[in-house]
Amino acid sequence: MTARLFLSAVLGAALALAAAADEGMFTFDNPPARQLQQAYGFTPDKEWLDHVRLASVRFNDGGSGSFVSPDGLMISNHHVGLGCIQNLSSAEKDYVSIGYLAPARDQEPPCPGYEVNVLMSTEDVTPRVLGAVRDDMSDKAAHEARKAEIARIETGCSRKTGMRCDVVTLYQGGVYHLYTYKKYTDVRLVFAPEQQIAFFGGDPDNFTFPRHDLDIAIFRAYENGQPAKSPAFLPFARESVKDGELVFVSGNPGSTSRQETMAQLETARDVFVPQVLDYVKRRLAVLRAYSKASPEAERRARAQIFGLENSQKALEGRLEALQDLKAMARQAAREKELRDRIAADPALSASVGEAFDAVAAAEKKGAARALESRYVGFSGSRLLNIAGTISRHVVETKKPNEVRLEEYVDSNLASLENLLYSQAPIYDDLEITTLTHQLELAQELLGPDHPYVKAVLAGHPPAAVARRAVSGTKLKDVEARRALVKGGEAAVKASSDSMIALARTIDPFAREVRRFKEDEVEAATNRAHERIGKARFAAYGTSVPPDATFTLRLSYGTVKPYPYAGTVQAARTTFHGLYDRAMSWGNKYPWQLPARYLERKSKVDLDTALNFVHTADIIGGNSGSPTINRAGEFVGIIFDGNIESLAWDYFFTDDEGRAVSVDAQGILEALDEVYDADAVVKELTDARPPAAAASR
Repeated sequence: MTARLFLSAVLGAALALAAAADEGMFTFDNPPARQLQQAYGFTPDKEWLDHVRLASVRFNDGGSGSFVSPDGLMISNHHVGLGCIQNLSSAEKDYVSIGYLAPARDQEPPCPGYEVNVLMSTEDVTPRVLGAVRDDMSDKAAHEARKAEIARIETGCSRKTGMRCDVVTLYQGGVYHLYTYKKYTDVRLVFAPEQQIAFFGGDPDNFTFPRHDLDIAIFRAYENGQPAKSPAFLPFARESVKDGELVFVSGNPGSTSRQETMAQLETARDVFVPQVLDYVKRRLAVLRAYSKASPEAERRARAQIFGLENSQKALEGRLEALQDLKAMARQAAREKELRDRIAADPALSASVGEAFDAVAAAEKKGAARALESRYVGFSGSRLLNIAGTISRHVVETKKPNEVRLEEYVDSNLASLENLLYSQAPIYDDLEITTLTHQLELAQELLGPDHPYVKAVLAGHPPAAVARRAVSGTKLKDVEARRALVKGGEAAVKASSDSMIALARTIDPFAREVRRFKEDEVEAATNRAHERIGKARFAAYGTSVPPDATFTLRLSYGTVKPYPYAGTVQAARTTFHGLYDRAMSWGNKYPWQLPARYLERKSKVDLDTALNFVHTADIIGGNSGSPTINRAGEFVGIIFDGNIESLAWDYFFTDDEGRAVSVDAQGILEALDEVYDADAVVKELTDARPPAAAASR
């Protein structure tokens, strides 16, 4: 049944068109001042906003965090830092399992390939970007003109400032802002608890509440070999938040689809989300089988399994939301209300034209080749991804900056090369396993006669191709990667490296699929969304914030219980609950406590809050975001949402959906009484204002 068939049941309902009370991931240049003043009698001033912005950080591989001391100390989630913790581990010292505390500040180990960004400024560059596009241009020509102008803006900014510069698309192309970031690429690990307490309750408790997790990791940013001086930092509050208290979340939500058209939501429901979910389930089965071979295999695959399990549950929640007829009807009603406003204004109607139909047509094109977009390329293996990056690097960087693939423009090269030359360990047996699986999926889902499959396999079984590519490459050696890049296109063409050879075979096919997606799908969609975005502005202004774009946003809400299973779920948990839950399950996995928690139980104040929920609007990418009170103090850290919040990708409701945070007081209690992290506790508590000042 399509949305149109059940739309009449909800048309005219005010609730269908109104935003929920605390909905919104607001850009810092357009904070929800009016809403906050009306609902809570509080308006954050420029000083407050600037301080929070400069104290907030983005972990560039996906996640958020904040500075919590003047000396570059940062806090995020254990699962955001899992890649670093895993890469610093070995068979002899598995810090994911046993935890890690740096012996001293001068012994904090670097995280391979990490990059952290701090948003320094924003600038509206909409006239420049949209001005590069003429009405008489084809969608493809407009797409190329837009990309070229964005590359010019980003590169000019980067050369002028020496910072990372990104042009951010807002309102589906109605607005373009230039975000300038201070970048830290020397990021070092200070503290991480055992994964068993960071992810206490495992997959069964994931996306649920009550939770009892210490999902944190502490890092330090360095500059020129010394601890960085934080642009700003959030002092730890002296007490836990109370029910009904206003809180803020400052972080980098990854992406939402609340302003996408019904055609896009329906295609996501019918094609894209089911396909990704199928891939995740299949890859999980392969990795779980691999991990059973030995404890070391389990350790090597653990981070990938963790990420995929989390993705599976999130995707299942999103698919359920898209299959909710009432929720989809509300979205359809919102779209109809916008389209009715456009139709009622002749000038607006003429400017939008057939934009909604253009999006629907582009969605059909994209869906027809969705499997190729997923399986034709350099995925499935870190070594193959490295080889593909090198193969394209030497070609793209010879081109004029404005016509390169986006990731190779001058303003993005430093970040790309930070990852390319990462010293993170690579394991041959895991590489063979995952690359074999990727090639098997391509063979099955694209078909054995697909030109890409025939070229890559050349009549050989996927396992043989993967084994040959991994066993004959030298790309685990970072210096070998550097030598190929330095040697340029001639060196890559002449290379006998097996993985480079495989990448050379793949590249023409991957470029063709990308060309199709950009020219035939994205070009039409972007052009149409620009027109719809302008109309949305004419109708609503900036009262509705743009969809998430993995850029800094401010959301707000209150600490609030919620109805669950016929009763009311309290808004917080304590260490009492942690120990009770462990004992009620016989202290067995996934509710097993690390040994030190049993040994130190008598030292812990069991009444200390551990986790709490609130109504602030979050989504994936917000992991690690600080939860902040009116005074601008750190009261907690986002690490999850409950199962009801998974629908927030598409539509927000705070009836039952909640964001979940680790309480700041629980963090201090664990650091002090369980881990004896005296230096860290001192740094955090010394950074707090005097009690009298904090109470004002």
